[in-house]
Amino acid sequence: MGVKKMKKITIATLLSVVMLTTTVVAENIKMGVILGFTGPIESLTPTMAGSAEMAFKEASDSGKLLNGSTIEVVRADSTCIDAAAATSAAERLITSDRVAGIMGADCSGVTTAIANNVAIPNGVTMVSPSATSPALTDIDDNGYFFRTAPSDARGGEILAQVVIERGVSKVAVTYTNNDYGKGLADSFSSAFTALGGTVTMDAAHEDGKGDYSAEVAALSASGANELVVIGYLDQGGRGIIQSSIDSGAFSTFVLSDGMIGQSLIDNVDGDLSGSFGTIAGSDSEGAAIFKTVASSNGIPGDGPYEPESYDAAALMILAMQAGNSSDRASIAANIMNVANAPGEIILPGQLAKGLEILSNGGQVNYQGATNVEFTEVGESTGSFKELEIGNGKFNTIKFR
Repeated sequence: MGVKKMKKITIATLLSVVMLTTTVVAENIKMGVILGFTGPIESLTPTMAGSAEMAFKEASDSGKLLNGSTIEVVRADSTCIDAAAATSAAERLITSDRVAGIMGADCSGVTTAIANNVAIPNGVTMVSPSATSPALTDIDDNGYFFRTAPSDARGGEILAQVVIERGVSKVAVTYTNNDYGKGLADSFSSAFTALGGTVTMDAAHEDGKGDYSAEVAALSASGANELVVIGYLDQGGRGIIQSSIDSGAFSTFVLSDGMIGQSLIDNVDGDLSGSFGTIAGSDSEGAAIFKTVASSNGIPGDGPYEPESYDAAALMILAMQAGNSSDRASIAANIMNVANAPGEIILPGQLAKGLEILSNGGQVNYQGATNVEFTEVGESTGSFKELEIGNGKFNTIKFR
């Protein structure tokens, strides 16, 4: 961790003098948005992208970004699960479209592939709103990778606490067979066991299968009271749940963040009432403001990883202004400077204010929609919300 921090400080030090003396001419800045517009979380990504694009538009419309510069968004499809396709899509963004930075990716495996194979070698900043694998904490990123979503190392602990507090002491765990699934399953199982719980079975499942009856039968035979489903709401995780309901193996489910979204309820044939889970979320002032601002732009504002997407874009916008440049390295060098104290607090809808402060040589502390506070390696410490399904929707129970 210390090496990564040092690299970020080094980039900032090398660029600071140059950026402060550069005369900026208004330009059209291209920014990439790469998310799984197809694949196992495709029902979530339209509003995630819309939230980021809302921030980019806010900055452009303000007229205060880099002497009146505007932002043009270029989208690309990460697929969430196909690392080769995601890498190719990111290569187009970086080499053909010449984006200054990337909001994304989403799922941990493709995010790691893009970062290692394309973004870091080309010196392009990535800020992921939803890649949560603990392995990304230690990625050798040369100071170019950040994330506004908290790590599953913490997410697994929170989910385990919720399960224990609800009086559930024995569970089976099924997880999607990738970095995200394995990392969160390990974190959850370790924390759950430490709290006195018993994991009767811990097994991976593959996405994209048409039949999960064999997997469900084995999980049920393990003697568990409840089934923890760590996966994706539009593919394998949903298939596991449907097969469980059809066979009567399980009726109530513990859901990871990747399973939370209205499409799960809409597309499962059966009653999911009482099923519960956790996802990154905040009850901060910024979260309330974001919901209002997002709603006025046709975005729910409290959907999965919408606030984190807005914050990811906002951080890169403010980093440009702090460095007085849209240069790729300048963005990376200044994100930490705008993410944490000291400085004037900036919330959603206040990007013009932040840009003005920075243009006058001041400092900002961007808290945004998720109460942003970065660790030394550039990832959110994060807070979580507990959700339960009832009356055909996910309802927030409490924040943690």
